[in-house]
Amino acid sequence: MTPLLRPLRSGDAAELAELLTRNRDFLTPWEPLRPESFFTPAGQEAVVADNLNRQEAGTMHCLVIMDETGALAGRINLNNIVRGPFQSASMGYWLSASAGGQGRATAAVAEMVRIAFTNLGLHRLEAGTIPENLRSQAVLRRNAFEQFGYAPSYLQIAGRYQDHLLFQRLAPQTAN
Repeated sequence: MTPLLRPLRSGDAAELAELLTRNRDFLTPWEPLRPESFFTPAGQEAVVADNLNRQEAGTMHCLVIMDETGALAGRINLNNIVRGPFQSASMGYWLSASAGGQGRATAAVAEMVRIAFTNLGLHRLEAGTIPENLRSQAVLRRNAFEQFGYAPSYLQIAGRYQDHLLFQRLAPQTAN
């Protein structure tokens, strides 16, 4: 599947709020607890504005994932981009329930890997999942991410600190 990705835009807030509200129960086991305001157009306007400011500062890269009709189906981000000798970022993504199981997440991750290693010149990408998130682990493995660690009580998900499997992918080495 060819991924349908485009840059996040400030005008996406209302559609994101509607998509997140519709998929709230589906996403709850995999996400941090969110305040009610997160699911409103105003809440998403604040999130999008913050993300675009971070992107402008070079510490984040934000894309939306669309379905075949052009409607928003999810997001994929590079977070905590660190330059200097590290040249690394953490990748996060989510899809609506109706967009899953079609290869869309695998294709979106593949495209974000390409962007990270070519356009952004990064050396390393990292992603983490709770051990029960087998679908996300399969997406990462299909994109040549390798598990490199296990982090107990790593991140607060669904209201409690949960263990995470840590995955990474390194850029192909080029001759110096």
